[in-house]
Amino acid sequence: MAANRNDRDHAHGPAEQPGARSPRPLPSAFDRRAVLRGGLGATAAVGALALGSTGTAHATPTAYADRLSSATSARRGARAAAEPRIYTTAEWNARPPSDDIVVLDRKPTYIVVHHTAEPGNSTDYSLAHAKQICRDIQNFHMDGNGWSDTGQQFTNSRGGFVLEGRHKSLDVVRGGVQHVQGANVGDHNSEVIGIENEGLYTQVDVPAALWTSLVGLVGWIAAQYGTAPANIQGHRDFNSTECPGDVLYGRLQELRDAVGLALGVPSAHPALWPLLRPGDSGHRVRAAQHLLRAKGFERLPVDGLFGPATRRAVATLAERNGVKQHTCAASHHRTTDETGYLGSDIWPLLTPHVRAGDNGEVSKAVSTLKGATREGVPTDALGERDWKRLLA
Repeated sequence: MAANRNDRDHAHGPAEQPGARSPRPLPSAFDRRAVLRGGLGATAAVGALALGSTGTAHATPTAYADRLSSATSARRGARAAAEPRIYTTAEWNARPPSDDIVVLDRKPTYIVVHHTAEPGNSTDYSLAHAKQICRDIQNFHMDGNGWSDTGQQFTNSRGGFVLEGRHKSLDVVRGGVQHVQGANVGDHNSEVIGIENEGLYTQVDVPAALWTSLVGLVGWIAAQYGTAPANIQGHRDFNSTECPGDVLYGRLQELRDAVGLALGVPSAHPALWPLLRPGDSGHRVRAAQHLLRAKGFERLPVDGLFGPATRRAVATLAERNGVKQHTCAASHHRTTDETGYLGSDIWPLLTPHVRAGDNGEVSKAVSTLKGATREGVPTDALGERDWKRLLA
């Protein structure tokens, strides 16, 4: 049987074609409003998870399977979570996979949140539309990418409908001990279970129905596998991509807190790499430029502006180290070129496990970050967590 590209741990989406850049992040005032709004949103979502609701867009009360989540969560001291209404591949008339579905005899480590980007923020909140989105994504993945099936394990619509993505995903999560390997996060598909959320969330917030169904779905998956809330992350926490959009990504801590509260387990604020893109500016960009100079890009100006020269340096560093361009696979129309984005798969190449004084440019990078964050710098070798703390 021929090897299947989407069933390998190194599966990834094709490189995007050059096009318009993604909109810039929103000003801090929006973030403050989002935080203030988040407390009420999280409380409502927790209540929905406890009651088994999947979104306000449903015309009738949502039906759930009789069984609750397995003893996996009980062993970790977590409460059980009701299984949301999830429409199966048969119910949305999925094509059969073109090859065997890979089922790994271990649990996934991470639950990963994506946005589909295309077909955009539709105002059609119907179940029929949600099913059509799944068919469109599957066609793109199979016919465009040459994969055997849809890349993600689940799809969440703007109307709050949750649908099974890759075949067998629903039954395997119900079992709580295995993992259907998908193709939604480059180089990490054996570790992650991916949820595609319909829409583009670079500037606007998700609909209330989508948010409520996302909390319910993630809570159920976390209960089934005993997943720690800290391991609920976004696509950009693995690859240098904007996915799942600045606004949705900015609410992931709210999601972790809501799931932790609902399941009765501690939440956490995981240390994560930031994403830098063309047009960004500030101390993180300046530090990155110092670190790039330490990697051999001596002519790169240190001006704190992520311009064409910085983008070329990042892209060259990625190419030299065999880091492939990974994009959100559910985007079945390509409109953004993310080449040269500096994210979670590039920072480890720039942040050496050395003392700050061992290299002049590294020392300047540390000083730049320390001055902006007021974080202490260890006297021994700088490790990954130290860099993440400085870059926070």
